[in-house]
Amino acid sequence: MMELNTLTGHRLIELLDKKDISPIDICNDIINRIEKTEKSLNALAHFDKEACLQRCRKLKKDAKKGALWGIPIFIKDNICVKDELTTCSSKILKGFKPPYNATVIEKLIGADAVLMGKTNMDEFAFGSSTETSCYGPTRNPWDLNRIPGGSSGGSAAAVSADEAIFSLGSDTGGSIRQPAGVCGVVGLKPTYGRVSRYGLIAFASSLDQIGPITKDVEDAAILLKAISGHDEMDSTSANIPVSDYLSGIKKDIKGLRLGIPKEYFIEGMDEEVKDSIKSAIEKLEKLGAICEDMSLPHTEYAVSVYYLVATAEASSNLARFDGVQYGLRPENIKSMMDMYKKTRREGFGDEAKRRIILGTFALSSGYYDAYYLRALKVRTLIKRDFDEAFKKFDAIITPTSPTAAFKIGEKTSDPLTMYLSDIFTISANLAGIPGISIPCGFTKNNLPIGLQISGKPFDEEMILRIAYNYEQNTDWHKRKPAL
Repeated sequence: MMELNTLTGHRLIELLDKKDISPIDICNDIINRIEKTEKSLNALAHFDKEACLQRCRKLKKDAKKGALWGIPIFIKDNICVKDELTTCSSKILKGFKPPYNATVIEKLIGADAVLMGKTNMDEFAFGSSTETSCYGPTRNPWDLNRIPGGSSGGSAAAVSADEAIFSLGSDTGGSIRQPAGVCGVVGLKPTYGRVSRYGLIAFASSLDQIGPITKDVEDAAILLKAISGHDEMDSTSANIPVSDYLSGIKKDIKGLRLGIPKEYFIEGMDEEVKDSIKSAIEKLEKLGAICEDMSLPHTEYAVSVYYLVATAEASSNLARFDGVQYGLRPENIKSMMDMYKKTRREGFGDEAKRRIILGTFALSSGYYDAYYLRALKVRTLIKRDFDEAFKKFDAIITPTSPTAAFKIGEKTSDPLTMYLSDIFTISANLAGIPGISIPCGFTKNNLPIGLQISGKPFDEEMILRIAYNYEQNTDWHKRKPAL
């Protein structure tokens, strides 16, 4: 009998339209899969199967059918869902239930999607491996001894393991694309401003974006369409029309000019990753694209700029977590100052503390000009590199990550090495451009390798089109982990 949890979202939509299946059928197969695999995977932070089934029963009675009617979706644990636990996988938000929905949640509810629960993540999205969560690490479905990427590792692992059909992640420096790459699924970071950030618990406000993680490119187009659009509740939301991504992706790519930046093929990059990317470029050329070498000269500064800008904004955003209004409240408090100190000391993990301290230092008197202000100036140079490149090229092709998934615990003692996991994804956030990661190969150890396609601002249709053409002419996305 067909296991519905293994199917893509667009296939399930077809079956639902034909009334061959019901939302409860899908939900039951997902619950069965979760009960079988979740104990070893740890991809979910909060899950209530009875609540999910109840939502499905309600949909079955409703006459209205939105674009995602009956399709289950998991949400990253930093996106607010009214009256449901939303903790950023941090002790400091223990028991927190938001009094409102994020805009993307309202859009999903309006489309009649079924909210299934929350996925595990690095605490406050601080990480590239989903090892900093207060719920423990998530494991990669392809090898349970390895990381699933981060910080949206739970979202990527759940989709890869067929615990989820769709999931939402957030991307501040690669946190959708990098886990999608190492878990063998599709992850898309939209242009900054394309998707509302209202209700996303902020890490770095000038970098964060919510986006889809799915089993294939067509599903990514469907989910992106559902969550995109202008929002008056978000001052950074762009009032720009949303394309019909699904119809646009099926055009061919003949004559498109694709840039291959030399700075992304660095010393220390895994040879198997390099070979897979080169093979993917050859495939794109066979499909009619024109691939040319090019340069993004300020790429070498991206990691340094990112970890100054992102930590500075994080130190400001996380100042609100103090034990006063919500979340953790330590016992045996002697004074208000003692409450602040104990809350933050007991509530934040080591990586959160590290980033708060670094960001506070960068913003402090005497260092602001030397570090934060200078980082903003170099960020402008990085954006100009992309602006110039897109005058000639339709998109830019790079690896998603320099290596496949590494072993759990391998880099936790060396934060600087961990930070380099995002070296190929960070620049897109600094420049505010869209990027997508799709599967393009496997290592000899059967670990997925990701191909990243970056595009012009608000031209998600182009990167989806290139990704779709590549995907339809390869079978990497069809492979499943033997979990």
